[in-house]
Amino acid sequence: MADSEAKLIDAVATDSAPHYEPYGWHHWPDFPWPSYQYRRALGETQEGGGTVSECFLAASRMIPGDYDSWHREWMVVADNNFRRGEAEEAKGHIQTAMNCYLRAADMYRSAEFWLDPDDPRRMPTFEQAELSTRRFLEYTVPKGAFVEVPYEEEGKPMYGYFLRAPYDTGKQPVLISFGGLDSYKDELWFMTGRGALQRGISVLLMDGPGQGATLRRHGIPNRYDYEVPVGKCIDWLATRDDVDMSRIAVSGSSLGGYYAARAGAMEPRLAAAISHGGVLSLYERYKDRAEDHGLAGHMKWVFGTSSMKGVAEKTKDFDMRGVFENMKCPYLILHGGHDVLGVEAARQGYDYAKAAGVDVTLMLVEADMTGAEHCQHDNPTLGQELMIDWLADRFGLDQTQLAKHPIA
Repeated sequence: MADSEAKLIDAVATDSAPHYEPYGWHHWPDFPWPSYQYRRALGETQEGGGTVSECFLAASRMIPGDYDSWHREWMVVADNNFRRGEAEEAKGHIQTAMNCYLRAADMYRSAEFWLDPDDPRRMPTFEQAELSTRRFLEYTVPKGAFVEVPYEEEGKPMYGYFLRAPYDTGKQPVLISFGGLDSYKDELWFMTGRGALQRGISVLLMDGPGQGATLRRHGIPNRYDYEVPVGKCIDWLATRDDVDMSRIAVSGSSLGGYYAARAGAMEPRLAAAISHGGVLSLYERYKDRAEDHGLAGHMKWVFGTSSMKGVAEKTKDFDMRGVFENMKCPYLILHGGHDVLGVEAARQGYDYAKAAGVDVTLMLVEADMTGAEHCQHDNPTLGQELMIDWLADRFGLDQTQLAKHPIA
């Protein structure tokens, strides 16, 4: 797909007032990139990543297009939730504390989003998101774990969270979940993690190369051969005695859709793969992106280059043509039918994979269902339902029996 494909995010606003579009709530039509990110935060409230009122409060105090005000106002509501979580935890109000910590985690994620990689506010804000998540995990049942998966020598692991599904079902299947260009492990609860646990699937929510803590702490950029970090995750899972090694899946959202597809084709221990956002050739999408692209700074950071030309050059290896032919596991592409970043890549990826003999399913979510935005950012609950029900069916899980196996 050429990057010249018309994208909704590039459309000139004809109505500058906040309004609803087929892809969801459009808060600042004259500023489509922050509006898109706000839609993402607003959607994740329904999975516990905030409250609707707090999101609108923060937005009401922002100067549209001013990223300093974006950071400042998200910090206000994030800090409020974190402090309240601490106070309620001290009173023994554990469920309220968990709710507050989970909201704070995603609000800190939003606060960090537009900061430059070398902004002195970036790492402290990111670490507050991690701290909030870890406070939440202290009280999940079973208790969640912050994990370091060996990756590079000299003390450079990948970072993640492991959560076992809350059922006494013996060895459990596991979903290894990755974000994409800018999503990381502390957001994945709202995108894949909660839905997997509800259906009896444990989760390993990961920051791979070019993501989250792995990028921020070690400066490790992304790579095209994502079967390598996924393989490291599977090696780590093999050290546990509560994992069904015959039922391990991988998912990746947005750019992570490529990571999951690549791993699904090249890592034979995977039993299923999910691209939460379809792709065939990344170069075809990135080759014409200029230095003024809305996410140019983040792209250069993630890809480890100093220019958008360098990003485009690196993406030449991010291509599933000649790779899908190796895929033996069932494969799902879930894509928004009104994705503001484009739809054609999902169709092309599906057509190629099907022609290559892959057991591939394409789900395009249309406007009347909601969830038609990129990665179902406008309705992540629906995205989880579609993805994880598909996975549970492929793993042969009988969801009607889960209630009979509460955790001991």
